[in-house]
Amino acid sequence: GTIGIQVRRAWAPIGADRFYNLVKNGFYDNCRFFRVLYGFAAQFGISGDPKISTIWSLARIQDDPVKQSNRKGYVSFAKGGPNTRTTQVFISLSDDNVILDGQGFAPFGTVTRGTDVVAALYSDYGDGPPQGKGPDQMRIVTEGNAYLQKLFPKLDYIKSTTIVTKSK
Repeated sequence: GTIGIQVRRAWAPIGADRFYNLVKNGFYDNCRFFRVLYGFAAQFGISGDPKISTIWSLARIQDDPVKQSNRKGYVSFAKGGPNTRTTQVFISLSDDNVILDGQGFAPFGTVTRGTDVVAALYSDYGDGPPQGKGPDQMRIVTEGNAYLQKLFPKLDYIKSTTIVTKSK
């Protein structure tokens, strides 16, 4: 199905600009939703091509101030600490994710179409190690989609992304 995300640059301009450039350049095409945790988040944004993942893993951007809460359907960059955002994005699956606001996760958009598609993403693999038996993010970076297709064949993926602008 189709998922539409309305990016709101005023909320998080650095994140919005990064997302725009990644979409514009086809980065998310063929990316897997590698971490889907029911009631928490659906995460994507590691390239299926290890060469591309390696390059982008070093392209960190500064944090945006949090101006919106991480409510259900809101889209934010994942991060592993201050100023570590690169390409990974998650869609909040619960209003309980407002707890992420204090950790600096700044939403830059909302799902405006395809909430049913997001709700139906395959989630049975669970979290990655060491918390769960789902995909290991470092193996995705180093082995790409070959690793995911072999060991996690039921993962949903993004076929292609496009930018649609509103006409005034």
